[in-house]
Amino acid sequence: MEYNVKVWRQKNAKAKGHFETYHVTDVEEDASFLEMLDILNDQLIRKGVEPIAFDHDCREGICGACSLYVDGRAHGPDDQVTTCQLFMRHFKPGATITVEPWRSGAFPVIKDLMVDRTAFDKIMQAGGFITVRAGSAQDGNTILIPHDDAELSMDAAACVGCGACVATCKNGSAMLFVAARVSSLALLPQGRPEAARRARAMVAKMDELGFGNCTNTRACEMECPKHVTIDHIARLNREYLKARFSE
Repeated sequence: MEYNVKVWRQKNAKAKGHFETYHVTDVEEDASFLEMLDILNDQLIRKGVEPIAFDHDCREGICGACSLYVDGRAHGPDDQVTTCQLFMRHFKPGATITVEPWRSGAFPVIKDLMVDRTAFDKIMQAGGFITVRAGSAQDGNTILIPHDDAELSMDAAACVGCGACVATCKNGSAMLFVAARVSSLALLPQGRPEAARRARAMVAKMDELGFGNCTNTRACEMECPKHVTIDHIARLNREYLKARFSE
């Protein structure tokens, strides 16, 4: 199979970017999208062209590094997958595929398809942790937690921090990411001692870093590869209001 790949090329953060179209051949239909980019880069290198820079790590849908906008959708034209889990059988042979980096002021482009997502790290450093002693593996059942709360906490913790919610939101909001981090801890007793400080600090850092406001369009929920729902945003709002009233 062969495709035309229209890729965003940008030498560095200060350079002006532009699209370039490449023809890639010898792609198996069961190849992942990142494997297709590997094949394309190999063909570019053989021609003496600088390869396309893009992020990746686990290639198992766990790390969230493979953050690409493909044909106008975060992670491409499939539901609840990261880009590394997107397969070329979703594209017609000979199709032109448009590939872009995340589009958000809070995620500046580093080079080509790579963006700087350290804003998420700064939000986590502001409060996405607990300091209480959690114990080791054999202590896991010493604190009884209602099953429903544990399941909801795990659903929130499934967020891989890829940034698809930000890239998809018309406002560039990080509310779903922050909500997932706050909610996963707020539902557990180990997370309650610092709950008020956590909610205030993480929301304040999110605003400081230039993320937009949430207007409940639910685009973030639609494109989240781990199907983190906006129910967690509702929980974040409750946690934040309680924190403000406790000041």
